[in-house]
Amino acid sequence: MGTWSVDAFGNDEAADWAYELEDALDLRPIHEAIAAVVNAGDEYLEAPEASIALAAIEVLARLGGKPGEHNAYTEVADKWIAETQIKPSIELIDAAQAAITRILADKSELHELWRDSDEYDDWVSSVNNLLARIDE
Repeated sequence: MGTWSVDAFGNDEAADWAYELEDALDLRPIHEAIAAVVNAGDEYLEAPEASIALAAIEVLARLGGKPGEHNAYTEVADKWIAETQIKPSIELIDAAQAAITRILADKSELHELWRDSDEYDDWVSSVNNLLARIDE
């Protein structure tokens, strides 16, 4: 996992996923990213899917006017957000909240990887901050 930060866009998967937004005319890439986590159910959740979902949820927070840190890795998403200004549905927000709960649960590779790192508490804090920013 190419990771340099605990933030949602602080990894290779999320940074690459942001480029899917450039051509999107709707929230489909966000729906798909969140659904990949929610639909995993009790199955083992792979880290790339979880990382991408967190980036998608960060986009939702930004669409709701509650952005996290702006940096070079968020530029593509920030540009798309500024151009589209789509308001997410409450159902999508609910799914995003469920996805975060799933990412922080057992059988989540991303959670396991962070738990084994020195920055685990910072990552959990970052994810909880994201959850608070999408909570209406």
